[in-house]
Amino acid sequence: MTQPISNLRIQQLVLAIGLFLFLIKSLAWWLTGSVSILTDALESTVNVIGGTIGLYSIWLSRQPRDANHPYGHGKIEFVSAGLEGGLIFLAGCWIIFEAVRKLTNPEAIHDLSVGILLVAIAGSLNWVLGWYTHRQGVKTHSLALEASGKHLMTDAYTSLGILVGLALLAWTGYTWIDGAVALIFACIILVQGVRIVRKALAGIMDERDQELLLELADYLQQHRQTAWVDIHNLRIIKYGPLLHIDCHLTLPWYLNVHEAHDQVDALTGLIRKQFGDRVEFFIHTDGCLPFSCAICHLEGCPVRTQPFQQNIVWTVNNMSDNNKHRLPDTPGK
Repeated sequence: MTQPISNLRIQQLVLAIGLFLFLIKSLAWWLTGSVSILTDALESTVNVIGGTIGLYSIWLSRQPRDANHPYGHGKIEFVSAGLEGGLIFLAGCWIIFEAVRKLTNPEAIHDLSVGILLVAIAGSLNWVLGWYTHRQGVKTHSLALEASGKHLMTDAYTSLGILVGLALLAWTGYTWIDGAVALIFACIILVQGVRIVRKALAGIMDERDQELLLELADYLQQHRQTAWVDIHNLRIIKYGPLLHIDCHLTLPWYLNVHEAHDQVDALTGLIRKQFGDRVEFFIHTDGCLPFSCAICHLEGCPVRTQPFQQNIVWTVNNMSDNNKHRLPDTPGK
């Protein structure tokens, strides 16, 4: 089974179970009249809608690039996650409205034992499915699956809190507890929605992923080759699970085209060894200049004009800069 098919099937499972759990929670709300259970049911509605959007986005993101989308369709996953986060936020707002209404006008709660049982079953299924979906999303770098998994796990934690509230309600008989619990978890849902939207917007706007750049910079620093004088103007752009890496690679100026191409192949092969086949590259080669000699320790260089002085440690900052690496006091600056 290929990975795209696996992700599609996982999202199909998320959608099917989401619909099933929505029916269970709706039944629990209808039997009890509890607004906190309504909170759970509304979040499951978002699961169904978000699952549908996520399923389409995963399918579309795996379509081959075409004339209108030369970098592929991967960014649709950011749009999908943003829509799901927005739906979560709207659900939280609606829950707050219902919770306030319940607090100001408490109503009797019925069949609490049945409601507690149904919510417990739904919450357990949600957590297991959410944990697996989020793990698969992280493993395959699918933001759509990550968002679905986080949402399902948040839904499960919400169910746990609601169970605590319903147990207190059954024990004390204070009906205002129902509205109070719903209000607390509505605020948690709002925060989760904002976080998902924030992450989706970061992907759409090609925001710098500091953690990913740190991983790449540390890896290249540990495995750099002597012919690689420096790497600068490093950029990483995400297209869903795919990474597009741009950089300039400084090589000895006397290498012919084939030799320079071999060095580029060595660099791309090294990166793919760490990040897999989800990476595509645009690597521009630069010839070294006289000031490069001070940081180049290539032995037997036939055109060296200055002695080697020291290595410059590659970091995110100096690899992302558009200037070639050099020592501060090197002549020819």
